[in-house]
Amino acid sequence: QVQLVESGGGLVQAGGSLRLSCTFSGRTFSWYGMGWFRQAPGKEREFVARTSRTGRDTYAGSVKGRFTISRDNAKNTVYLQMNSLKPEDTAVYYCAAAFLDTVDFDSWGQGTQVTVSS
Repeated sequence: QVQLVESGGGLVQAGGSLRLSCTFSGRTFSWYGMGWFRQAPGKEREFVARTSRTGRDTYAGSVKGRFTISRDNAKNTVYLQMNSLKPEDTAVYYCAAAFLDTVDFDSWGQGTQVTVSS
């Protein structure tokens, strides 16, 4: 069973940066595509970014050019570097795993809060 634990959230001023981490355990990390999603208060959860087993990255339009997803297979960890943060980036950020890069993610973390003040 896959377990995902996010860390790195917090409070930051607009224009600042944060790096989220997600530690993967329970299965073979390199078999999984990894992604980040977020959910703001009163809104649906939305896609942020994903990286495939081979490192092919995809981003939501709202974060492209500001956020970077990366993975370290030796550390079983996926990262989300967030730069030029905006108040509208405020949300709970969730890490997710997709076995063999399936379209749908089948494992989720508990989330980490990111708050961007104006």
